[in-house]
Amino acid sequence: MLTRLLLTALAASVLSACTATTSLRATDPELALAINKDSEVTLDSPVHRTYDTTSFGQYQFKATKPGMEPMYGLVPLKFNGGYLTADILLFAPALFFNLREVYPIYEFDVAQGVVRYKKKESDQWMSYKPTSAEAERAKQYFVK
Repeated sequence: MLTRLLLTALAASVLSACTATTSLRATDPELALAINKDSEVTLDSPVHRTYDTTSFGQYQFKATKPGMEPMYGLVPLKFNGGYLTADILLFAPALFFNLREVYPIYEFDVAQGVVRYKKKESDQWMSYKPTSAEAERAKQYFVK
C-alpha cells in the first residue's frame, strides 16, 4: 500500500511538471518574436522552444516586423485529454497544472495579423486572430 502511494505521488510530481516543445516560424524572415519572459528571437528559420503545460495560464506574445506596428496576442494552446485521464486516475490536483499545452507548430504573420498553428506538418493550418482585448492584455504584459 505504501509503495502504491509513493508511486502515485511520484507520478503526480512528474505530471505537474510536464512540458511541450514547439516550432516557431514566421512568414517573413525579419519577424522577431517574444513569448512571455523569453528573449526576443528573429524567426529567419524555425526556432524550437519548450514551454510548461498549464491549465489556467496563458502565453502572451509580441511579434514585430520592421516598418509595421507590433502584433500582440495570446498563443493558442491545445487541450491535452491524455493528461486529463492520467490526472483523474493518478492525482486529481494535477488538473490545476497541465491540461493545456503549446501546439507543435506555429507560424506568425504580422502582415495578416494572424497566428497559424497545427499538430502535425501534414495537417491543415488553423488560424487565430487576436481580439482587441487579447491584444491589449498582451501589450500591457510587455509594456510593464
